[in-house]
Amino acid sequence: MQVLVIGATRGTGRLVVDQLLAAGHDVRATVRDPGQVEELTAAGATTVHADLEGDLGDAFEGVDAVMFCAGSGSKTGPDATLRVDLHGAVRTVDACLAGGVSRYVMLSSMAADDPMRGSEGMRHYLAAKHAADRILLGSGLEATVVRPGGLTDDPPTGAVEVGVPTLGHRGRIPRADVAAVMVACLEQRAGRGVAFEVLAGEQPIAEAVAGLDPAERGVSPDR
Repeated sequence: MQVLVIGATRGTGRLVVDQLLAAGHDVRATVRDPGQVEELTAAGATTVHADLEGDLGDAFEGVDAVMFCAGSGSKTGPDATLRVDLHGAVRTVDACLAGGVSRYVMLSSMAADDPMRGSEGMRHYLAAKHAADRILLGSGLEATVVRPGGLTDDPPTGAVEVGVPTLGHRGRIPRADVAAVMVACLEQRAGRGVAFEVLAGEQPIAEAVAGLDPAERGVSPDR
């Protein structure tokens, strides 16, 4: 599968690239800085210039799926969050619709279902994620929204706890496990039309992702 990874140069997105490559997928990674190209190409990905606040170029041409892992970062203010996490994300949804790309996996955040669940300092970020998630889920794309808790750089455990749409409690999860959940959603085609929260837990990732299928949860497919 040819997969476009947006936000591929650091954090969870970089781990998504590595896991997709390890699984045998062809990865196209977006970059803004030419200095980011060498590391990604050495890993086995192809790179394409794309700017969520500017020109998306031809990044979406010929790809089968999009994995959105970008973010404005914790050191930016509300304006940058709106430009990247909301408007930039919506631009990629529009690009998928225009280019015939049907599958989309979004990295969002716990509490994005209700930004008022978050701390005052996080609410602008959660509100941006909330809006982008809703636009994606209403777009007609085969979309899955992954909402992890607090991200750590701990080693992966391969096991998680998921809640559709929420878990009802807070916690943390290694970035590598979040990346594995996103890749599993893509490969299993599970969770289409679903937003869910995920934390470190006891259930194997493949099993947890399979349970996102509406039939597995006892939910009518037309709901």
